Amino acid sequence: MLVGVAAAHAADTLLSQGKPALASTSENGGAPAAAAVDGNTGTRWGSAWADPQWLRVDLGATATVSSVQLIWEAAYARAYQIQTSADGSSWTTIHSKSNGAGGTETIGLSGVGRYIRMYGTARATGYGYSLYEFNVYGTYTNPPAQSGYIPANPPVTGVVPSTQTPPAQNPPSTHHEFQANCYVSRGNVNDDPIVFPNLPGASHSHTFMGNTTTNASTTLASLQAGSTSCITPGDKTGYWMPTLLNADTAVQPVGRQVIYYKSGVIDYRSVRPFPPGLRYVVGSPSATLDEFRNNPGAVEGFECGDSAFNWDVPANCPAGTQLNLRYQAASCWDGRYLDTPDHKSHMAYPVLGVCPMSHPVAVPMIEFKMAWPVSGNMSAVRFSSGRGYSFHYDVFNAWHAPTLAALVTHCINGGLQCDPRGFDLYKPDRGAALNENYELP
Repeated sequence: MLVGVAAAHAADTLLSQGKPALASTSENGGAPAAAAVDGNTGTRWGSAWADPQWLRVDLGATATVSSVQLIWEAAYARAYQIQTSADGSSWTTIHSKSNGAGGTETIGLSGVGRYIRMYGTARATGYGYSLYEFNVYGTYTNPPAQSGYIPANPPVTGVVPSTQTPPAQNPPSTHHEFQANCYVSRGNVNDDPIVFPNLPGASHSHTFMGNTTTNASTTLASLQAGSTSCITPGDKTGYWMPTLLNADTAVQPVGRQVIYYKSGVIDYRSVRPFPPGLRYVVGSPSATLDEFRNNPGAVEGFECGDSAFNWDVPANCPAGTQLNLRYQAASCWDGRYLDTPDHKSHMAYPVLGVCPMSHPVAVPMIEFKMAWPVSGNMSAVRFSSGRGYSFHYDVFNAWHAPTLAALVTHCINGGLQCDPRGFDLYKPDRGAALNENYELP
């Protein structure tokens, strides 16, 4: 039990800890929504410096909420509401406060819902809203179904996130990465084997890269038995993203696209290869512009020509240019599940370069660097999922395990900036992880 939790909570269950959390905004990469439900009062969620703002937790199933506890940082809410919802869209206010004093507030409630949020309407300071923890107590009407949880076999246990800083190298090591270069393998297909498994045609249109067999019925075994459009034969991973449309015409990336595998943590020596079958979704098709912009994975947004850091598709791009996008994935794994019902909660972003205790296993940080051949008037350019900020992507790992391990060890752990062979042009004396055929020597 956390310090400050009243003894009356003994009869209730803490429902919110470790559950998926979203926020209206996030102040920076070190203050994500997930930090307010991680059980650690050393981390926090912080919002932008404006009203209103909200923090939402998905309890996973309908629950009767008996109380909440808000552990505020110095930037707290003067006025706020506690709200519940059955669907995450329509909200019922079950408590209002206009004289919040910050500190630790424990509030008795009577409400029912799957989703619960703190909706702040007036800040007490010139800063945003900042919560160390948002604890929700109560009882489930029916416990959350366990379907959708795919356990790792074996799980990875006993890992403590590294807080070390690697020693300086000579010459300096500024990159810890290798590339996967992959063509589009299937285009404009309404399948998504992670979100809609075994339901062909159920999703919006996707553009697939990597494995050439990816479809609604894809499994780890089918990927491992398939072929790949990546330059490295051992990379049979399925990668996909919403299809880019110009009016109603699909626009596919031309040539090999760059998918980086990087260190997302300061101690790049602690990064481990993905386990076979790990899968997750990066971003959300329902994201708002602010959610896309403030996601810890947003690197540069959209760019074309000299226009950069756009959080939606630019209105115009110089003729002959391409629309580019870079977007990063979470790189901390909980070590327990290859997938979870929301396809995200088993993964987390590092906080200030260190994995959280809830997700202690540092794995490669995927970064999509995509380029679409479209320019000029961009008013009709959108994704099959919606506006530019609805961009998201899926990863279903099916690497040949020894090949991935060799690249992670040589390039990421070794502090190199590698091409798909695992060769660093700037440090040729270090050699390559793979041979001229992009295979293990």
